[in-house]
Amino acid sequence: MNDLKIYCEDETYAERFSALAVAFGGEVQSDCTLSCEVVIISGEEIRRLNKDTRGVDAVTDVLSFPSLNGILNIKLEKAAFPADIDEEGNLFIGSIAICESRAKEQAEEYGHSLNREMNYLLAHGVCHLLGYDHMTDADKKLMREKEEKVLAKINAVRG
Repeated sequence: MNDLKIYCEDETYAERFSALAVAFGGEVQSDCTLSCEVVIISGEEIRRLNKDTRGVDAVTDVLSFPSLNGILNIKLEKAAFPADIDEEGNLFIGSIAICESRAKEQAEEYGHSLNREMNYLLAHGVCHLLGYDHMTDADKKLMREKEEKVLAKINAVRG
């Protein structure tokens, strides 16, 4: 992959997420820049989204909404997805919602910084957008390896 562009309206997180965007470089075969959007939302908002989209009436930490299906481990070619090109000419792979209050709780619970937790949740979300999942032990292992590889590039490994 040439690059990953992360759109985030929250300027504080947009800056913090820029290193992770660079860290995803080289992790996906693509002939173009990929893009995704990230929104930082409240516990109430993510609970509603979780209920509306997954039928689970509970607060969660991150939700991913992929734009493309069946893309795990295939070369992403811009020409194959003409309807998914964003305004800047990037291939849009989807949206991610992260619950900041849940991330704060988890950072405290796991004994690491909020920055590490937010970057982990974003890496997890991007992996979902790229077709990774954790429904089986084998799938979970592949996804965790990709998350940890990307996080290691920005020194955000588990403490």
